[in-house]
Amino acid sequence: MFCVPAGVCGCCGPLRPRYKRLVDNIFPEDPKDGLSKSDMEKLTFYAVSAPEKLDRIGAYLAERLSRDVVRHRYGYVVIAMEALDQLLMACHSQSIKPFVESFLHMVAKLLESREPDLQVLGTNSFVKFANIEEDTPSYHRRYDFFVSQFSAMCHSTHEDTDTRNRIRVAGIKGLQGVVRKTVNDELQAIIWEPQHMDKLIPSMLFNMQDGEEPDRCDGEENPAVLAENCFRELLGRAAYGNMNNAVRPVLVHLLKGRLLSCISVHPLILIAQHSHHVIQQVLNHLDTNNKSTPRVRAGIVQVLLETVAIAAKGSVGPTVLEVFNTLLKHLRMSVDFELGESSRRNSACSVSSGRGKESEERIVQNAIIQTIGFFGGNLPDYQRAEVMMFIMGKVPVYGTPCHTLDTVKIGHRGTKRIQTMLLSSLIMVTSGFKSKSMSTALPPSFLDPLFSISLMEDSELRQLVLEILHNIIDRHDNRAKLRGIRIIPNVAALKIKREKISKQDIAFMKKHGQQLYRHIYLGCKEEDNNHKNFELLFTTLAIVTIELANEEVVIDLIRLSIALQEMCLINEENMPMFIRCGIMASVAAYLNFLSQMIANPPFCQHVSKVIEMRSVEALFLLPEHIFKDKCPLPESLDKEDKHLYFQTAEIAECLAGPGYNAERLSVPYIPQVTDEDRLTRRKSFVDTISLQVDIMPNSLPDKQSQLAEEITFATLKKAIDTTGLEEQEREKRRQLMEKFQKAPFEEIAAHCESKANMLHDRLAQIFELTIRPPPSPSGVVSISAGHTQHPSVPVYEMKFPDLCVY
Repeated sequence: MFCVPAGVCGCCGPLRPRYKRLVDNIFPEDPKDGLSKSDMEKLTFYAVSAPEKLDRIGAYLAERLSRDVVRHRYGYVVIAMEALDQLLMACHSQSIKPFVESFLHMVAKLLESREPDLQVLGTNSFVKFANIEEDTPSYHRRYDFFVSQFSAMCHSTHEDTDTRNRIRVAGIKGLQGVVRKTVNDELQAIIWEPQHMDKLIPSMLFNMQDGEEPDRCDGEENPAVLAENCFRELLGRAAYGNMNNAVRPVLVHLLKGRLLSCISVHPLILIAQHSHHVIQQVLNHLDTNNKSTPRVRAGIVQVLLETVAIAAKGSVGPTVLEVFNTLLKHLRMSVDFELGESSRRNSACSVSSGRGKESEERIVQNAIIQTIGFFGGNLPDYQRAEVMMFIMGKVPVYGTPCHTLDTVKIGHRGTKRIQTMLLSSLIMVTSGFKSKSMSTALPPSFLDPLFSISLMEDSELRQLVLEILHNIIDRHDNRAKLRGIRIIPNVAALKIKREKISKQDIAFMKKHGQQLYRHIYLGCKEEDNNHKNFELLFTTLAIVTIELANEEVVIDLIRLSIALQEMCLINEENMPMFIRCGIMASVAAYLNFLSQMIANPPFCQHVSKVIEMRSVEALFLLPEHIFKDKCPLPESLDKEDKHLYFQTAEIAECLAGPGYNAERLSVPYIPQVTDEDRLTRRKSFVDTISLQVDIMPNSLPDKQSQLAEEITFATLKKAIDTTGLEEQEREKRRQLMEKFQKAPFEEIAAHCESKANMLHDRLAQIFELTIRPPPSPSGVVSISAGHTQHPSVPVYEMKFPDLCVY
């Protein structure tokens, strides 16, 4: 008979494969004893010597681990994972690929468990695996399950705080491991796809914003800190083409969670080399949410502000003007929303809700202004000059075309609101701007519209214009020392910083000086001027003296001051007494400053004498008194009280000698008349009516007899006697010759140009009144858009005015 060996009858142990026996040996009878180190060394040596057995070892370990998980024998689960970790660290060969699949299968089993300890155990093993650099890429391995599972762990809501933090920390570490394992593998670019980024990014932001009790756990045990580090690492590894998928979930998450006002996280989204791309995505997000609530839009703008705060220091590429275009567009939309809500509020009964809506729109507008100013203020000087030109081109100015903002629809109130906000942003952009040449900082394309705004009725707009000029002209930061209009007893104690006037600045004043003087002259006599307006005008004169004044400019500034004084004394325009006294006080403060700046003792003595006399007899002509509340005003200013006013002859004597052309002081300053007067409210409607009467006498045939002058003996005698006329003509010629001999060339050219402009304006008015629109074919008078259309007549029967026929 055939005998079966006794050892085979009861057990097949000797017939089991060696790798199974080695695996079984590492598990002790009592799991508390832990992994058997000697048996683990044998298993490791076997795996290294026979790498083709690695896949079978992994499959058998996975089988045992699955069985132990089901039976809740968690001690053996820990031993199995420890053995897997050691095998992974020891084996580096081509045969490790199948073993990794078994390993990942076991990690997935642990993550699917509801036991926090097993989830943390599986995560730690995955992190160790993620740190292993494989020799060859994996073509078929995917990590979709791990991204989903780790993201779910990041949102853990476990009742126990410590356990919840452990699970969240494990989830964040797992996501960090996935990023490290896949981000550098070109075959794993799928990790940057939206479906994965939409899970990764919100999970990190959730922990960064939901940091509970941060003092209880520090460093890597703090979910908020760990999530921030992981977030930085993720964006630091992002390529240019992946930034869109990485930034979009950030904005979406913050928008859904109403967290856009929390700015602590926003600077993290910016990586220096991709800053312009991030800004572009934020702008796109702002466009997408252009009809959202004001707080949402303000939050997005705040995100943009925090983003450009970092990007503005470096190169932001071609997106600079695009940023301003988008912000100006949303500024206009916010104004439309505010005005629309205001009109509805006026017609509705609910007042409180309307005011709340309007105030919320103001929050949006202020955020946009702050962003524009901050962005422009941190740009290099050469880019800042371009931004200044760009913003000024968007400011609506009456009489000039504006291609960006349609001011017809928003009306006067909306136009003023936009002007105020854009000028406020210009103040922020120009703050700290240092230009070596005024011609570069104030080109005509920027200076002309800025001065046009300075002629408008609104005192607030004029204040903003002067502050912009101060930012640009004051290159040595002397404004703080000049703050407050006053009689400065000792200018030297202010320690004014100044340099020698450059040739470029001298040329700038020769070209634009008369324009600057004119706007200061006209700005002083505005009837709505207040204390701040006069203070800014005084500061403007002082800064021009410090930065741009040579001997010729000093003479021009004195002529301008004397002309302002004469304007107040003559008072041809019936200015209020407060304005007249305010101008006189400003002139006194400025001449006191100027006389000490040029260090001319006789000039200083004359100015001090006048100020001393005013302090005794006319306190209302000094800035320390006129700008106080309830300052008593005089009924009139007597021109005969010469000791209270600055005298041109005495100033000329003080400045006689080398350096100053004192003879020019005898030529009174007269502001040039330009097209700006025609574009502003100063154009009189009465002039147009009188012009119509002059060129259309035929329209009043029955009143011509009343207009004719009665001829009498006295009239004939006066017409024959030409002695007085000849004397007046000689005096006029003498004054004209003296003016052309002593006045500067720029003033003469400006005077001639103003006459040419006045002639051109008159001709334009004449042709506007004489040329009619095309006659209607019916020959019937029709009314269209409020204007009467004249009946149709043949051209050869039309009656032209005499001045049009020759």
